[in-house]
Amino acid sequence: MKYIIVSIVLFFSVLSGFGQSDDAPVLWSQEIHQISDTAYELVMKAKIADEWHVFSQFTPEGGSIPSQFTYKNVGADFELIGNTSESETTSKYEEVFEIEEVFFIQEAIFKQKIKLLNSDVQQIDINLFYQVCKEVCITVEKDFNFRLDGGEAVVVNQSVDDRSLALTKALKKDLKNKELLTDEADTLNTGSSIWVIFGLGFLGGLIALLTPCVFPMIPLTVSFFTKQSQNKAKGISNAILYGFFIVLIYFLLSLPFHLFDSVDSQILNTIATNIWLNLLFFVLFVFFAFSFFGYYELTLPSSWANKMDEASTKIGGVIGIFFMAVTLAIVSFSCTGPILGGLLGGTALSEGDIATNLSAGMTGFGVALALPFALFALFPAWLNSLPKSGGWMTTVKVVLGFLELALALKFLSNVDLVGHWGIFKREIFIGIWIVLFLLMAGYLFGVFRFPHDGPKQKLSIGRKTMGFLSAAFSVYLVLGLVKVVDLKPLSGILPPEFYSVFETENDCPLGLNCFKDFDEGVAYAKSVNKPILVDFTGWACSNCRRMEEKVWSQADIYPILNEEYVLISLYVDDNVKKLPEEEQFDFQYESGRVKRIETIGQKWGTFQTLNFNAASQPYYVLLSPELEVLHHSIQYTDRDTYKAWLNTGLEKHKALSQY
Repeated sequence: MKYIIVSIVLFFSVLSGFGQSDDAPVLWSQEIHQISDTAYELVMKAKIADEWHVFSQFTPEGGSIPSQFTYKNVGADFELIGNTSESETTSKYEEVFEIEEVFFIQEAIFKQKIKLLNSDVQQIDINLFYQVCKEVCITVEKDFNFRLDGGEAVVVNQSVDDRSLALTKALKKDLKNKELLTDEADTLNTGSSIWVIFGLGFLGGLIALLTPCVFPMIPLTVSFFTKQSQNKAKGISNAILYGFFIVLIYFLLSLPFHLFDSVDSQILNTIATNIWLNLLFFVLFVFFAFSFFGYYELTLPSSWANKMDEASTKIGGVIGIFFMAVTLAIVSFSCTGPILGGLLGGTALSEGDIATNLSAGMTGFGVALALPFALFALFPAWLNSLPKSGGWMTTVKVVLGFLELALALKFLSNVDLVGHWGIFKREIFIGIWIVLFLLMAGYLFGVFRFPHDGPKQKLSIGRKTMGFLSAAFSVYLVLGLVKVVDLKPLSGILPPEFYSVFETENDCPLGLNCFKDFDEGVAYAKSVNKPILVDFTGWACSNCRRMEEKVWSQADIYPILNEEYVLISLYVDDNVKKLPEEEQFDFQYESGRVKRIETIGQKWGTFQTLNFNAASQPYYVLLSPELEVLHHSIQYTDRDTYKAWLNTGLEKHKALSQY
């Protein structure tokens, strides 16, 4: 269990560092001291924000990442005199990793002496890779450039060659009426999506209430507050305060993710489409599922719960109630952990600000979990109507296990799509889901059992109902597989329709004719004098699939796309297919940061940011063949809005063609 926790901690530590371009809560300065004609001392100083700490070069392996220095051109231009020294450190035993970690607080100073081997050397360049931690850890890269003559240093890797400049210039298009691009209010309302995620979190919390880790705690806790308090009013207020602290705790768990705001604009694509991250999510969800099946228990260290319980007893009062809420969160982790993992996974697959979405979902989860403690304290007579704990709670856990497996397959499907494996085609995916939900129905009808099931009893009406629904869903999937019913309600979850085991004419959405290169599409549009629909999309983009299968497929929209527009679909997550070597280049941002463009996805992602100042998908733009913007850009929206948007673009194109 310890290694699972360590893996998750390290995973989010590395994830928080993706695209990190500044020094987060650390301010660096540097000095250079000349010792002789050929010897120098390089000094790197860090001022560390309160409550943060930076790890030493010598912190033991198996825990947090130590500071690592890379000296460029060492051995050719200069040699190191001794090792890199460092200022005073602090050490602390870390229970999670079971090692004594060594780190700096408030200040860190590193010194390195060097001896020149080449008299023509004018600058020494050093790269530092380090980890800075508080509640969450951030990995950061820092470059130091020491000028030996005291002049201004030349920043390493911040210039590009003429070929890269030429390719960048070719990527930048001369768009006319670019000011029209700004999205208008008819795009999907971000606020509404946050409420949807809050609702999903609330639903997850309600399900967690029905698990054996939480449900038996309700009458015990409420009785404690109402009977142990000095009066009834005090007991009610304490129970409500207890519920408030539960909500607060789950909200606070989402706050570290707001540190991701400092990463680059492609972080959501990285999370949603990175092969290794999706594989990790797949493994975690399978692990969660089998814990729900009863093969092992997923728990946090018992010492944590013991310490919180002891603190609540000793301190008492408001703070004591807070520690009681923390104790509940720790003790119930074996049931709530996998559900929270599902919430995290669902947030990673959703569109928008991942930190805000996660906060909304976690708050919804906490509200649902806290609600019965407050309600039953206000109306204690309701406790008599609560069903008794029993085997039905185990059934809830097993059902959740099957749902975790179904969700795990979505992450594996993302890997297959982005990696172009061609294994989990749409029919294969649906077939596995059919088997999963038939197995769930078999379990609910008592065909087979799991290790933690109690004595076999007569099937309840609720269990029969859930079994029937599971079997009915499997039948629905079978009928959808043979095209008898429509599977559009599952758009964005299932692989796209064109990703089929049967040979298809092309891999464009809905069998439309599309171009996957912008310049080729523009050239064709000029030859036929048709307007252009630029579709910034992704293989693992759920909302892209929903737009294609729910909006584009409509009888009054599909003909417009097929006959009136030239469709250019640019996949920004296609990072497996490499560009030809002669087309790879270094792209330099206005900040001076340089990014190597090596894949098709990187090219079109950069193209979208460079020309349209956008990074989300789906993202649609209407252009004339002469690259004149015909209407504002649009994203995920409804059928009527999208149809009106397309028709407006056609009208403007016709008006332009008359001149």
